[in-house]
Amino acid sequence: MIPRYSRPEMVSIWSPETRFRIWFEIEAHACDALAELGVIPKEAAEKIWTAKDAEFDVARIDEIEAVTKHDVIAFLTHLAEIVGEEARYVHQGMTSSDVLDTCLAVQLSRAADILLDDLDRLLAALKRRAYEHKDTVCIGRSHGIHAEPVTFGLKMAQAYAEMARNRDRLRAARADIATCAISGAVGTFANIDPRVEAHVAEKMGLTPEPISTQVIPRDRHAMFFATLGVIASSVERIATEIRHLQRTEVLEAEEYFSPGQKGSSAMPHKRNPVLTENLTGLARVVRGMVTPALENVALWHERDISHSSVERMIGPDATVTLDFALNRLAGVIDKLVVYPENMARNMGRLRGLVHSQRVLLALTQKGVSREDAYALVQRNAMKVWEQGADFLEELKVDPEVTAALGPEEIEAEFDLGYHLKHVDTIFERVFGK
Repeated sequence: MIPRYSRPEMVSIWSPETRFRIWFEIEAHACDALAELGVIPKEAAEKIWTAKDAEFDVARIDEIEAVTKHDVIAFLTHLAEIVGEEARYVHQGMTSSDVLDTCLAVQLSRAADILLDDLDRLLAALKRRAYEHKDTVCIGRSHGIHAEPVTFGLKMAQAYAEMARNRDRLRAARADIATCAISGAVGTFANIDPRVEAHVAEKMGLTPEPISTQVIPRDRHAMFFATLGVIASSVERIATEIRHLQRTEVLEAEEYFSPGQKGSSAMPHKRNPVLTENLTGLARVVRGMVTPALENVALWHERDISHSSVERMIGPDATVTLDFALNRLAGVIDKLVVYPENMARNMGRLRGLVHSQRVLLALTQKGVSREDAYALVQRNAMKVWEQGADFLEELKVDPEVTAALGPEEIEAEFDLGYHLKHVDTIFERVFGK
């Protein structure tokens, strides 16, 4: 985690202090359940909870771990220093993975909640800009080449729909990851009652893992991080669109350039798409953590710890990075500067070629075969590409075209509004009525 690309709320989830606090709560809730079952004295469970207001000494735990070479044992040793002799009842029948995996489930669930809030903020910005530019006509591009007219509002609506799907995916991934395992060595509950797991799960806002080995199955984690990777890819797609639109020869939209901002150390005139370029890079980082998560699924037998080092990195880094990226993108969309005049000018650069399909279809409806109609339209279109001619005027003087279509009929096919007649329908599909 780099402070430059981190936000405090998400970072705090992964701090040692938070981790040890969650470990303590898992152990204390387990003691409550054990006390209710008569396995340990109720007084002991109550005494263990006296540590809830304690400040766990991270340095002291690290000091103990330097000797024990085991992080959970180091924590339990430090807890015993705080609680006293009743600490002997802590961790009864449990294994380290019960604590570690349940804690990770809590952390990933909390991280998902922040990311869901981030998505809501981004969706609100996209929806606002979509309605603002619902009828702002611009050229649609395929292969980077002018195709047919769209609106800038439709671009924003498409991004909204994509991010709404991502929100649904993340909700599902959050539910999938939010499981608790307090099942003991190799997951058989031999030394701990399943009711302890159910109690801890309820208290920690989780659901019991239906069947664990000594660990929670890592297919859950793989799906979670894969979902983050998909969201990151959507971030990059939107960022890439903005980067293209900001190119000097396009300039249909650009990132807000704040007073005092500098674009280049050498060229004072520069206004670069630095935020969306940054988002492209951050998306690559998040996606880079998906493959390790997938590879963590295949563990040996009932457990090994080959996944542990991976998750200590990708858990914080993927969630912190995506949190930052989503908030940055929301800010970019919110302040994005849009240039309708440039959109109109760019659309006119090909002198009417964007209406070629309409002319093609009109000819076929007048009895011309599709092959012949295509050849007629393309023949005139190439004059625009190669000679700078005007498409409408070329069609009007082409005897094979005018044999089927009169001048007014040809002109009617150049109506820009024709392409926008179903914008309302699309908006209703995306946003509802």
